Amino acid sequence: MVTQASDRLGASQGKYNSGFHVVRTNDAGQAAHPVIIAARAPHLRVSALPATPAGRFEPARMFTLSDFDFNLPPELIAQTALPDRTASRLLEVDGTVAPARLVDRHFTELPSCIAAGDLLVFNDTKVLKARFFGQKASGGKIEVLIERVTGTHTALAQIRASKSPGAGTTLRLADAFDVTVGERVEPFFTLNFPAPCLDLIEQFGRLPLPPYIEHDPDATDETRYQTVYASNPGAVAAPTAGLHFDQPMLDRLDAMGVERATLTLHVGAGTFQPVRVDNIAEHKMHSEWYDLPQSLVDRIAATRARGGNVIAVGTTSMRALEAAARAADEAGRPLAPTQAETDIFITPGYRFRVVDRLVTNFHLPKSTLLMLVSAFAGVETIRAAYRHAIDERYRFFSYGDAMLLTRRDTPEAPRA
Repeated sequence: MVTQASDRLGASQGKYNSGFHVVRTNDAGQAAHPVIIAARAPHLRVSALPATPAGRFEPARMFTLSDFDFNLPPELIAQTALPDRTASRLLEVDGTVAPARLVDRHFTELPSCIAAGDLLVFNDTKVLKARFFGQKASGGKIEVLIERVTGTHTALAQIRASKSPGAGTTLRLADAFDVTVGERVEPFFTLNFPAPCLDLIEQFGRLPLPPYIEHDPDATDETRYQTVYASNPGAVAAPTAGLHFDQPMLDRLDAMGVERATLTLHVGAGTFQPVRVDNIAEHKMHSEWYDLPQSLVDRIAATRARGGNVIAVGTTSMRALEAAARAADEAGRPLAPTQAETDIFITPGYRFRVVDRLVTNFHLPKSTLLMLVSAFAGVETIRAAYRHAIDERYRFFSYGDAMLLTRRDTPEAPRA
């Protein structure tokens, strides 16, 4: 199988030779022979932007939305979770070396890519059953998506209806209870619940699967669209990189001497909002609430002192860590515990302050998350990695496979 893949890829080299090494591993995790992947594939649109050497600054002003576009065969969008959390594949990507290194692995091999003394940072948010169908008093149908719980009996929500409800309107949700519409907080509505809203959401709501997953949520999704360590309800989308971890893997990492810590960032529905401007610098990022505790600050300091890597599990962990670090930097103080809103928008040229490596899934074309990973690992490195993933039939998006990225330092990057 490896030989066939090598022959197929080798036949397409010629003038499109990218210089990106791909190292295949066998089931034991041992390196098989390397091959070179083609720089272009018929299903992938590639910008004419020249490759940027490792360590060079890629300023955001150089990039437009089309630079982050690609064609994805729809059959590669994972519609269901695999039977086992750790059964996914893992593409290890290191753009700090020239040529960049891509290694095909299984997620069960992740511990072999991490050293004792490294710190894994997880997002412990829990996905709410935030979607409701209901009706107005007039009988008109509505759909409600809870964006954020703001108090014991209040929440912000998106409401889809033929006509926007006004303040004081009563809405019947799930044919079970009534809520009253309060003030408008663009683009959301305030909803007043008759009982603790977390209880009503858990009892009567529906899991808000991403729009690219085509089936209705079922009992399997209610388990598999949550991380095994989820403990703080508040998200409307899962921190999907964490879905690959099961308790035996966490125990294995503990036994190796890998440190673990958690933060909370409640993922909002804005994570699925498209970028609608061609100049990405003009995009207005959605805001999300996060909590970075003192215990994590202390562990980051200890990890730095012993020379370990800080590894963010997911882009949500990355955004919280970098938001807190940027705020501390701008205030001229060390990293400190933080509870705040963040609308941090990480694009090529951003100077990373905390995170050394990132576990993440494969992201949507033209998405802010694709821009984030491009900033972290390098635009050309990510382009090559995505081309390779499509050629090798990796599974994409929330229920898809994972990547392990290494930060490519950009010393010329301005303070972002």
